[in-house]
Amino acid sequence: MPLKINNLKFTINLKHIVTLSLTLLLINVITAQEIIEDQKVETPAEVKVDSTQAFKPRKIDGVAAVVGDFIVLESDIPKERQQLIASGANLDGVTDCQLFGRILESKLYAHHAIQDSIVVSDAEVRSEVDYTLEQFLQQVNGSMERLLTVYKKEDEKTLRDEMFEVIKNRKLSDKMQEKVVEEVEITPEEVRQFFNKIPKEQRPRFGTELKVAEIVIEPKISTEDKQKIIDRLNEFKKDVVENGASFRTKVVLYGQDPGMKDAGYIYKLNRKKPGNWAKEFRDVTFSMQEGEISDPFETDFGFHVIKVEKVRGQEYDVSHILLMPKVSDDALKEAKLRIDKIREKIVAGELTFAEAAKESSDRKETRLDGGQMINPKTQDYKFELTKMDTELYTQIQNLKDGEVSPVLTETERTGKVKFKILMITDRIDDHEADYATDYLKIKELALQEKQINTIEKWQEEKIMDTYIKIGGDYKDCEFSSNWLKK
Repeated sequence: MPLKINNLKFTINLKHIVTLSLTLLLINVITAQEIIEDQKVETPAEVKVDSTQAFKPRKIDGVAAVVGDFIVLESDIPKERQQLIASGANLDGVTDCQLFGRILESKLYAHHAIQDSIVVSDAEVRSEVDYTLEQFLQQVNGSMERLLTVYKKEDEKTLRDEMFEVIKNRKLSDKMQEKVVEEVEITPEEVRQFFNKIPKEQRPRFGTELKVAEIVIEPKISTEDKQKIIDRLNEFKKDVVENGASFRTKVVLYGQDPGMKDAGYIYKLNRKKPGNWAKEFRDVTFSMQEGEISDPFETDFGFHVIKVEKVRGQEYDVSHILLMPKVSDDALKEAKLRIDKIREKIVAGELTFAEAAKESSDRKETRLDGGQMINPKTQDYKFELTKMDTELYTQIQNLKDGEVSPVLTETERTGKVKFKILMITDRIDDHEADYATDYLKIKELALQEKQINTIEKWQEEKIMDTYIKIGGDYKDCEFSSNWLKK
């Protein structure tokens, strides 16, 4: 008897466990753009066989489904299973029908992403291809020849081309899902109703949570050193605007943001999704027109000039040159001495931690809140102990509540050095979900449910509007989505 399955929820549960390192497991799946009737692909058996079997056909592969312009081969299903197991997923009890449904959803999203003119830039895809290829080369001691042998490819170009198509289709699928839910919002009343409908015995439990405060002291950079950086950035801009020099070349040669290369030298900012971008960076970006280059401006990371490469509605593609002034040894010593004195005053009881933070901390995001750190994942003050950033956990794991940490040195990815002290200001032990205490977490769960329902509704509508043909043994699957259009 066919199993009842819910493909959508299965997809969401597995979405974040498939890593880039698995991309090559998919490259043998060639995505066709031609609709093919349900049929088996056959070829005569080899000559060196028993004469009674000489003319018996041997099945090579079959078409399991067609979704819009995409074909799903029968061989895709075991490859999908292999991919997920290699990523660490536990697939005990997961049927081929469930895996098949997951693939159908991915193809449906990708097909409609193309129909809706959703764009995935070639530069973004190529950057991910480069990164993935580098990861795999490390596993074969840098031997491209060995890598080509493992994946049965004739040359590097063939390998890259097939990787390009796979990654691009995956990104199209992801962007389509994001577009479906981007307008979904949740009201306080909906959150309350969501929480009240959960039986008490089924309410989630949340682990121990901490509130952590910080005081950060940054070495001071002289006005003269800052002006030198600004003058240099102005020279870059002038060379591009007046002499036609390449902005990207200057980013590559002089920019000090290591994330630029990983992003294919393009960052994507969305007006409706602030993300973790510095406020000054967002404000400058969204005040500009396509093709425009900004004047130099400062953020906590250093000094920037931005070029807006492309504007698509709410989304901006930007590139930037980041330069960071060098910090002198004297400035480092002065900053260290300053935070030592602040810590001494707090320990001696001359100042509270919150008073010292408001008076002296250089971290403006937390200074006015008495140094209370904000959890970037939840946007509140609480950090769940088991989900805390590893670096932060290491820094506070031996602290007692109310104890001031030793002075810590923080070196950012850009090389910028800061000094800080930390304190645990509150502790909430492991507990059953409480509406008032855990409102933000409950809100997130309620929003996820509403997003799932929105995707399910979209999927039902698009299945009916899309050419879909299920073939072979997979017609016997009983899907929660109406892939068979019964």
